[in-house]
Amino acid sequence: MIGFFYLVLCFTTGAAICSLAFPGLVNSAKTDYNKAAISFCPYLLLLPAWYLVGTLALTWGTYLTAMAFARAKEPLFWANLMILPIAGIVSAVYLWYKKAGKGRLNTVSDVSLKQRKTLSKTEQCLLVSITVLAFLLMWATFFVKGNKLYIGLSVFSDFSPHIGMIRSFSYGNNFPTSYSHYAGEDIKYHFMFQFMVANLEYLGLRLDYAFNLPSMLSFISAFLLLYLLALKITGRVGAGCLACLFFSFRSSKTLFTYLAKLPPGTGIIQALTENTAFLSDTPKEDWGLWNLNVYCNQRHLAFGLAVMFLVILLLLPRVYEMHAAIGLQRSSVPEASEDGATKNTSSALTLSIGRVKRAFFTKEAWSIADYRTPIAAGILLGSLSFFHGAAVIGCLLVLFAAALLAEHRLEFALLAAITIGMAYLQTNFFMEGSAVGFDFLFGFIAENGTLFGAASYLERLLGILPFVLFADFCIQRSAGRHLMLAFTLPLIFAFTVSMTVDVTVNHKYVMMSCILLGIFAADLVLRLFKRRDTLASLAGVILTLMLTLTGIYDFITVMKKNIPSSAIVLDLDDPLTQWINENSNSQDIFLTSNYAINQVVLGGAMLYQGWQYYAWSAGYDTSYRDEQVRQMYEADTPQELDALVHENYIRFIIVDWDNRNSTDYQLKEENIRSAYQRVYQEGEGERELSIYDTHLPLFTK
Repeated sequence: MIGFFYLVLCFTTGAAICSLAFPGLVNSAKTDYNKAAISFCPYLLLLPAWYLVGTLALTWGTYLTAMAFARAKEPLFWANLMILPIAGIVSAVYLWYKKAGKGRLNTVSDVSLKQRKTLSKTEQCLLVSITVLAFLLMWATFFVKGNKLYIGLSVFSDFSPHIGMIRSFSYGNNFPTSYSHYAGEDIKYHFMFQFMVANLEYLGLRLDYAFNLPSMLSFISAFLLLYLLALKITGRVGAGCLACLFFSFRSSKTLFTYLAKLPPGTGIIQALTENTAFLSDTPKEDWGLWNLNVYCNQRHLAFGLAVMFLVILLLLPRVYEMHAAIGLQRSSVPEASEDGATKNTSSALTLSIGRVKRAFFTKEAWSIADYRTPIAAGILLGSLSFFHGAAVIGCLLVLFAAALLAEHRLEFALLAAITIGMAYLQTNFFMEGSAVGFDFLFGFIAENGTLFGAASYLERLLGILPFVLFADFCIQRSAGRHLMLAFTLPLIFAFTVSMTVDVTVNHKYVMMSCILLGIFAADLVLRLFKRRDTLASLAGVILTLMLTLTGIYDFITVMKKNIPSSAIVLDLDDPLTQWINENSNSQDIFLTSNYAINQVVLGGAMLYQGWQYYAWSAGYDTSYRDEQVRQMYEADTPQELDALVHENYIRFIIVDWDNRNSTDYQLKEENIRSAYQRVYQEGEGERELSIYDTHLPLFTK
């Protein structure tokens, strides 16, 4: 129950913070960016905003307090003992003031809430659809039945470090924090979402509830904020719905290419029904990089996107204000000559000069008119850095391009300075050395890293989407075109910059651009439907199908891949898992085979070297540790082994079937047995698993 109470506090604490940080937030639900009235229930904005802001505040508060009690046996106990009452008091005071109608907390914004409390039928359908989709995705891929934990086939790989990090907090005391699959060093991985899940489990929520509930709330929040963003940009409810549809189901040629390559005589329905793999026509597409599976195995991504959408929502009015101001210059341009041609040329030149002066050489173009919003938004975005760093970078890229032609652009600079400053402080707190590197690398993961190779890759990956966007760009007004270019910047970044050794992780920037640009694809499709012409409507239907069919089939594949019979099943009551929980903490490093996910990881063991890809892609030197693992398992004498163990701060050594059959080293099991006392044993013969405690030597040093 305390875990559910924590989630409720996220909303109420977020409401209290938002009432002070963003007092006019509810007014964003009244009009679009062109000041035309829109139909939107304010709670579909407020509830996601409250959840996001409150979650960031409570999670960081809990983590930092736990850090202060790092030497205690259970840091989370003391952290929650202090933070939950504070959050409860803040929430109670906010609710009392609001009910009593006192102070700033009772603003004119409350009138809007009284006027529009209920959801329209469209909003009801949208909310139900998103909730059902979120439930299917999250619970199909991760759930508990009886005492068994089922981890879906399409997510178990990413869930290996996720569960390791979660259990390192809920079962251990991972303060100061290190990576569960590369223990003993700094933390380079954005882990705060996993910490929040761990705290929910610590507070009593079963692991699947602790992971799935915040994942669902994040997923739903991202969709609702995207819906509002589309509604404010286009002014059309239908465009918001279509933008959410395109968010769910990606555009790609992959399905059509797959069908075109089927052997003659093959039944299409049979082939699609029997297939259980993600369709692929580009490198690593068979990983499920581009479809809804991403939100299943990277639960923190939806949370990051939701914060990104909220910050963009708050800052975009400045873009439209500038474009409106520049447009007004037309009426004040004086005539330069009685001659028609000369007059037109001179007027155009004067108009252009006037626009440039208004856009770049006036006080309104640069001055800060509202300090509160950029400061609060900067703190919000900066707090996201170790929840999802890529979302921070993607948001800053969009805002940078937006600020190039925006009113009061120093507000954007203030937001960016706060965000970057907070990110810098966090990376220096958690990490040793540079957080990221920026290396030029053109082409992303395209087979041919040339301009035409990248274009061919995008055409195969995105299908008809680029052509739809180009068509809409041609008919958009200046502000729309500006936003389309701004929304494209994360994609350009993905194709030109590599920040880690694994450039594949840039796929998230491509997805950000596609999601945001999907608003304009939705705008074009809706324009066709609005023409009320049979051919235009038919074209709209065809475009919608071409933009979503691959994604729809991907969703079906996600469901097929994650049936219970295909899941990785772990025992929550397993003796090995319980032993690790009861006899080790997060400062105890385990020397093991390169585990991905198993009962040892579920127990919260901190692995010296887990499955290498996780740590390697995060920037750790896995080659060095591979060599150290080999030397320790191949050590000839107890003294040689003990020297290596102390050098690498190993507390426990596990010997099991994986070690005995490793092709990376020749296990000297007898040497380990003669060196240290065995403290746990299960199984027999080749399947025997033994744990040795290096603090209990059997030899004379």
